[in-house]
Amino acid sequence: MESHLLSWLNLATRWFHVIVGIAWIGTSFYFNWLNDQLRPPEEPAPGVGGELWSVHGGGFYRVTKFTVAPEHLPQRLHWFKWEAYATWLSGMVLLTLVYYLQAGVYLLDPAVSAIKAPAAIGLSLATLAAGWLGYHALASSPLARHDGWFAAVGLVLVTGVAWALTRVLSSRAAYLDVGAMLGTIMAANVFFVIIPSQKVMVDAMAAGREPDAARGRNAARRSRHNNYLTLPVVFVMISNHYSMTYGSEWNWAILAGLFVVGFGVRHFFNQKNRGRRPWWLLPAAVVALIALAVITAPAPPRAAGSAGEASFTRVQGIIAQRCTRCHSAEPTYPGIPFAPAGVMFDTPEQILAKAARIQVLAVDSHTMPLGNATGMTDEERAILGRWIAGGAGR
Repeated sequence: MESHLLSWLNLATRWFHVIVGIAWIGTSFYFNWLNDQLRPPEEPAPGVGGELWSVHGGGFYRVTKFTVAPEHLPQRLHWFKWEAYATWLSGMVLLTLVYYLQAGVYLLDPAVSAIKAPAAIGLSLATLAAGWLGYHALASSPLARHDGWFAAVGLVLVTGVAWALTRVLSSRAAYLDVGAMLGTIMAANVFFVIIPSQKVMVDAMAAGREPDAARGRNAARRSRHNNYLTLPVVFVMISNHYSMTYGSEWNWAILAGLFVVGFGVRHFFNQKNRGRRPWWLLPAAVVALIALAVITAPAPPRAAGSAGEASFTRVQGIIAQRCTRCHSAEPTYPGIPFAPAGVMFDTPEQILAKAARIQVLAVDSHTMPLGNATGMTDEERAILGRWIAGGAGR
């Protein structure tokens, strides 16, 4: 019953996380687009720096942006912050439910390192904190005024973190931890910089003082940073479905490559919104994805051994010993109340039907069993590969 309730809590939290994440990303995309689309007003007005006319849902809208602030505060002022806070908090709950409370299944991999659960959890949390502190130091330095160099240094540091984590945690957890670090940076930008800057400007107006425009510019810069981080973070959120990325020997480099693709696509749309057309970025992103797919392609299977070595009887024994503790109608592995993804290997027909999935997850990427908790050997993986290459019993 406890595992069943935990699964439902996981579902509810994940659903909530996706909803508020969409809201946060949506506001980020909209306001960055809005800033890039603003044009000088047709009828100049005091303090107005730009305006935008738009149509949506059968209505016409006119949005104006003040160079610094209006002369008087309006009675009602909308703030955009809870989307960010709710996304980060629900993400941390998910990280705890899935990776911290089930560290033996998802966070650790004995084949990678001998780290224990408390140390791994501590490392994960330290990564989140260190990521924000390091980013904040860079974003507060003169380097932040040079967008290209700032992005390059940031990519190198994030890649270094990814490399280090894949040497200590399970590769799947390492990916999630890098994403959580970037998400923490984004939420901390809102909590520690963007909202406080806006509050100081509002308080200055309420006291009859001229707001500090420098605070507004700094908040806008952090908002732009968040905008560029959205696509990499979204990839990490779905990365557990694509074992050919985190399960590769070069998983850290693949993550860096996919981040570059995400940055490039976001940069194209940001530049396009400013009236520029760097069209080469989109085909370059496609070429980069194709290159990653080619580079990470698994090696062809070794020549088949003896018929007995790769017989279905031998394969069925391996799967029964290494896989069915989780992938069964009645799992026996602690913390796994239901067969993950509904995949079961209780019968020969079920095994045959999932031969391609076994190839990808257990032979090509070595990401199953999770954390190699049941100790599947390289020889056993090779036997599975030879059996599948020989037609999987067909």
